[in-house]
Amino acid sequence: MVDASEVQRGLEDVVALESRICFIDGKQGRLIYDGYDIRDLAKSSTFEEVAYLLWYGRLPTAAQLTELRERLGSLRELPAVLAQRIDSMPETAHPMDILRTAVSELALFEPDETRPGPSSIGGAQRLTAVIPSIIGQFHRRRAGLPALRKRPELSPAAYLLYALLDREPSELEARCMDVALILHADHELNASTFSARVTASTLSDLYSAVTSAVGTLKGPLHGGANERVMEMLDAIGSPDRAEEDVKARLAKHERIMGFGHRVYKVEDPRATILRDWSRRMGEAKGNLRYYEILRAVEDVVQRERGLYPNVDLYSGSVYTLMGIPHDLFTPIFAASRVAGWTAHVLEEYNDLRLIRPTARYVGPTDLPYVPIGQRG
Repeated sequence: MVDASEVQRGLEDVVALESRICFIDGKQGRLIYDGYDIRDLAKSSTFEEVAYLLWYGRLPTAAQLTELRERLGSLRELPAVLAQRIDSMPETAHPMDILRTAVSELALFEPDETRPGPSSIGGAQRLTAVIPSIIGQFHRRRAGLPALRKRPELSPAAYLLYALLDREPSELEARCMDVALILHADHELNASTFSARVTASTLSDLYSAVTSAVGTLKGPLHGGANERVMEMLDAIGSPDRAEEDVKARLAKHERIMGFGHRVYKVEDPRATILRDWSRRMGEAKGNLRYYEILRAVEDVVQRERGLYPNVDLYSGSVYTLMGIPHDLFTPIFAASRVAGWTAHVLEEYNDLRLIRPTARYVGPTDLPYVPIGQRG
């Protein structure tokens, strides 16, 4: 039990609210969405089915899933004015800055879905459908690719790959992305989800809450870790250099991205699943170099520090093998986590209480005011 008089840095172990959406068993290495183990969902489900589960608290029937798929496909197109705005933004901008700005501006075109309450489910579906289009609109312009098409026949995972790569993904690629979206869809009160709930707790609208979440996700200690992992792999170069490189980093007290977690005391189950997909994708592409380096890095870090992999260790290698630029990794994270963010916002609206923690003041309290002319 946390002592209310003690300062819990980073709010560690502080129970802030009750939620039905996600449960993390850090000791057993389990991740549960609304009662369903992530291993089962990654094996048998789809991202749109998981989004339905997070929003409604139950798995959809066949008819409900078909309806949701059709709705998500119909909501992908950007308002023409917003597409033009994205095209006017600097090509050198970070894609997360583009995404944050576009999500905020999108609210101007969705007045019926910005009112907090039950109607926000429409905004949840709209954002889930359109975030891949925002990312694709920006990336295709800077890469000189043809104009984005809505492609309603594609699944969310396949559409995301088409939007970024301008080609039909293979069946393996589409399924791999589908699994990655499932694994990243929610993770209880992580930093970005908490920021979304804080915003929603003020009775602000869903688009404002998701804008807060996107800004929080941008930070490298949250959403950008897999980019740093790939930078490390490129610096290492080959599996036989992994031990020397990692030991040198540890000796300099550098943080090895992709390892350790605030909640998990054993291996992150998402890392277990993505490790297998990294191998499978490497075999399919005829390039196991990233997988082999990662396995070597994993061995050194486990031996030297006793740390287990988290979801970020293997995800970047999977995206890289599919041809996705590194600076799009965090936007892909957002394209998945938006399902969880919006589910938490909807839950917050149903049990509204302003989130307002307390800080322990450590400054002075009795300083005399000195007129400006007398200050040294």
